Amino acid sequence: MDHNDDPREEIERLEAQIDGLVARLESCRKFILVSRIAIVAGAVLLAALLLGVIRFEATEMIAAVAALLGGIVGWGSNRSTAQEAAAQLAAAEAERKALIDTIELRVVPEQPTLH
Repeated sequence: MDHNDDPREEIERLEAQIDGLVARLESCRKFILVSRIAIVAGAVLLAALLLGVIRFEATEMIAAVAALLGGIVGWGSNRSTAQEAAAQLAAAEAERKALIDTIELRVVPEQPTLH
């Protein structure tokens, strides 16, 4: 961007990017929550099967292990994606702030109201 260019378009682009990053972070948080629930459910079911609280069946054992491992993978993957998005969000917000600081803002005088 040239120094002579108006930064408003770049600020608008950054705001759209920031909105997208916020949405990605929220999505990651939801997937992390679901992954944690899957980890707990898988661990509880596995413990119940191994302790004999529930009659042991191979299908339930496979489901418990799948939930446990799938939850761990989903949690780790979404956690790293959320960390990347948070770093990108911080950078975009800092860039937007720097651009806003370059604009010569003027104070609008207070106007009397009619009511």
